[in-house]
Amino acid sequence: MNDLLSLTRAARLVGVSRVVLQKKIQCGEMASFDGMVSTDSLLSCYPDAQLEDTVELKRISQIKERAFGKRVFERAMPDAEVLAARVTDLSKELAISQSQLKKLNVLLNNLWKRLDASECNAESREAMANLKLWIKHEVSSAMEPGFSNLLAIKDNMLRVMTAQVTLLPSRQDFLLEGQDTLLEAAMRAGISLNYGCSGGNCGLCKARVISGQVKKTRHHDFVIPEAQKNQGCILLCSNTAVSDIVLEAEVAGSVQDIPFQQITAKVKAIDTLSADTLLLHLQTPRTQRLRFLAGQSATLRVGQAFTAELPIASCPCDDRNVLFHLHRQTGNLFSDYVFDRLKCNDAVEVEGPQGEFILHEKSPRALYFFAFDGGFAPIKSLIEHAISLNAETIHLHWIASNRGNIYLPNVVRAWADALDNFHYVEHIAGIDLRAVVGKREEKLLNQLGRIVDSDAELIRGDVYLAGPASALNIAEQFFLGLGLPKTRVSVNLL
Repeated sequence: MNDLLSLTRAARLVGVSRVVLQKKIQCGEMASFDGMVSTDSLLSCYPDAQLEDTVELKRISQIKERAFGKRVFERAMPDAEVLAARVTDLSKELAISQSQLKKLNVLLNNLWKRLDASECNAESREAMANLKLWIKHEVSSAMEPGFSNLLAIKDNMLRVMTAQVTLLPSRQDFLLEGQDTLLEAAMRAGISLNYGCSGGNCGLCKARVISGQVKKTRHHDFVIPEAQKNQGCILLCSNTAVSDIVLEAEVAGSVQDIPFQQITAKVKAIDTLSADTLLLHLQTPRTQRLRFLAGQSATLRVGQAFTAELPIASCPCDDRNVLFHLHRQTGNLFSDYVFDRLKCNDAVEVEGPQGEFILHEKSPRALYFFAFDGGFAPIKSLIEHAISLNAETIHLHWIASNRGNIYLPNVVRAWADALDNFHYVEHIAGIDLRAVVGKREEKLLNQLGRIVDSDAELIRGDVYLAGPASALNIAEQFFLGLGLPKTRVSVNLL
């Protein structure tokens, strides 16, 4: 059967990203039909795909789990009722197919009888005999025992384990796996839906089901008016998808779509990353999550009135957990308070988010990230978001004044080990990147020149720079001087 598949489902079946399939469609290697691809077209480009076992279906998800190091697969199986409903739907499709096959056999038998009963001259009888032989051959080939489209079988298995969710009007889509709610699955996929508490209290994640079946899996206190219920309105944080569904829901496309928020968070952990760098792990209340885009910053207030604006070092997909990397600044009241006095469970006021250092999600180009010393914090957020979006190619160059300023080497190396499309190189500049002048500027430019010389594709990618202003001003002018337009060089001065 020549079934049509969405790009998201097709990419999962053959183990590549959506971007790869989109490029094949654009260059004419693969035919598409209203944004869908056929199994035949998919197999013509990936002839070995149907020989892979079902382990491949979990590969990308497992890679993400290992790379982030924060989630496990105890909830990989869907809810029992959801699983039963999906199997029931497939059984109905099978029953319809079997019924259609029976009708086809009846049609063929009637055709055969009519051909046998037809009266014609000798010349026509010979043509009729050839026609009967051709029909017999084609029917025998189609009904040959053992004939099967293994890719279609894999797709049916995928449909039992996952449901595809399509959002309107943005036309973004994602797969919902295990026992995730619609909101959780969207966040894992890097899609910024509107939400507030994610616990069923605020109603900000309300959306309308246009087609498909959902199931309420969590209680919510927010009351949806009866008229809206009749129109198909649900809360994304309290429902999961039983079948493939289409939702009407707004997605944040820019920083202007994210509201300003004021939240009192608690310190969950304070970990030492290096001699002068701390990991500050905050957790927001269950009733009020911090909504932000990867790469943005937030203002923190500790003690009586000690404040600092810091880049968020975590992915928006990480639920209530918000991470910050804090570098000691002797004499700075905020820094001194956090390093010397802040404790677990202390309250921290969070305001934001701020900033426009975000990922250009619709760009088909390779991603090149340059973190200068502590600029790794916003870069880490962007990379985790890019991983959740299944970006085709990610490059990270961490340029540090000294080796001690590469303070999270294990995280980066874990990404490099787990992800085939992630490439990491660290560089020790041997100069203070906070004061790049004179011969130091020449040394930094030479280092950037060597990086470009070693990768001819870099000037065709999107470049993201984060770190001290002294180094970034030089790096930005360097890349603009290579001919990259300003729209492809994003800068976050710290």
